Amino acid sequence: MNKAKPASASKTAKRVTTTKNQASTQGKKSAEATKATSPKAETSSAATLTVGQKAPTFTLLDDAGKTVKLSDLKGKTVVLFFYPKDDTPGCTKEACSFRDGLRDIRKRGAIVIGVSPDSVESHQKFSKKFELNFPLLSDVEKTMLQAYGVWKEKSMYGRTYMGVERTTFIIDEKGKIAAVFPKVKVEKHFDQVLDALHEMSATS
Repeated sequence: MNKAKPASASKTAKRVTTTKNQASTQGKKSAEATKATSPKAETSSAATLTVGQKAPTFTLLDDAGKTVKLSDLKGKTVVLFFYPKDDTPGCTKEACSFRDGLRDIRKRGAIVIGVSPDSVESHQKFSKKFELNFPLLSDVEKTMLQAYGVWKEKSMYGRTYMGVERTTFIIDEKGKIAAVFPKVKVEKHFDQVLDALHEMSATS
């Protein structure tokens, strides 16, 4: 009776090596697939608005708990300024400059609205503390911030994080972007806005 011959050591080693290589390849593919399909928690805004474009619609609560819609502002010129956070030095200075100059802005037929990702309660405290005379919209979900392209990746001291890029838009009476001020420097920004409103009134 013939006995079955045992597999040689070299053939066995070859099969084991092949199996390990296949497992390794499958593992790499699985890891790559997982990496490709895993979404980031937060991403920068894709929108880049330019003069002449229609302003994105929005519906948000203001610091008084009232609903504010862009559609309800039709026929008005709107100075819409986005800022990072309530009651911080730069944001406070910017808000107070609009507060102090609101009469001049109104003379040019415009209104002012501030927007940040802070809560309604935070806005209420901020507005009361500095006696702000215009509404602050709460965009906790960051839908408006993303629609206007101001929610971006930022960096400080070697650390990256998501935040608001200080930006101001002027929306005309027809609901179109009339002016854009990206990466705002708070110093003299109010004067820039006032000059833009003056040019708009001169050409209308």
